Amino acid sequence: MTYGVLGSSIILLSHLLISNQSLLVGFIIAASVPPAIAIIPFTGFLDGNESFSLLSVIGGFLSALIVMPLVVLVFLGANIIDPYKILVVIFELIVIPILLSRILIRIGADKKIEPIKGMITNWSFFMVFYTIVGVNKKIIVSEPLSLLPAASIGFATTFALGFAILLVSRIFKIAQKNTTSLILLGTMKNYGLSAGLTMTLLGNIEALPSAVLTVFLIVYFIWLSFLKRRGWLNFKA
Repeated sequence: MTYGVLGSSIILLSHLLISNQSLLVGFIIAASVPPAIAIIPFTGFLDGNESFSLLSVIGGFLSALIVMPLVVLVFLGANIIDPYKILVVIFELIVIPILLSRILIRIGADKKIEPIKGMITNWSFFMVFYTIVGVNKKIIVSEPLSLLPAASIGFATTFALGFAILLVSRIFKIAQKNTTSLILLGTMKNYGLSAGLTMTLLGNIEALPSAVLTVFLIVYFIWLSFLKRRGWLNFKA
């Protein structure tokens, strides 16, 4: 879902709609990152299949160690980004945090962090998003219409793609809990990771697609919350 459906959709739409090379590179990077960690708590909130989402996110992150350098090499080439540098950043942003999380759990520190985990996540998310918007303030203020193609991709890969997944799931009579997990896995990527990756290795404009996609991601989850309250995500398979 995160690579075959969502990743492919981002790559296809960006090639069709984006003419700016820097923005195109940013979308390719965004398509290569693993699923969003937030899928796991969101699955619980939306009454999805938590074990299925957890295993899928873990699998997505492990796959990213191979998929990310491969996608960059195939669609961008070694001239734009050195695959070796990609591996270094992946190690810093994926492998090290996973290892640290295991250490925190082993020593019992995770229970102490639990009450403030949400606050830490929110502030980290805010700092990444604020930085991207701040460094690209000029293009956002002076050329807002230039972001319409990017916004179209953001809408298509959240609202439109999520509806398509829901429709297909109903046609094939997939259980509601699994459908909810599939919708989240097929519409939510770790755009914070793609933002950090592009800003570290490329530049500020390349990180702008991650910011646009993040906005739609947040609004889309609010929309899913609304659907849950109305009972529109709950149906008998």
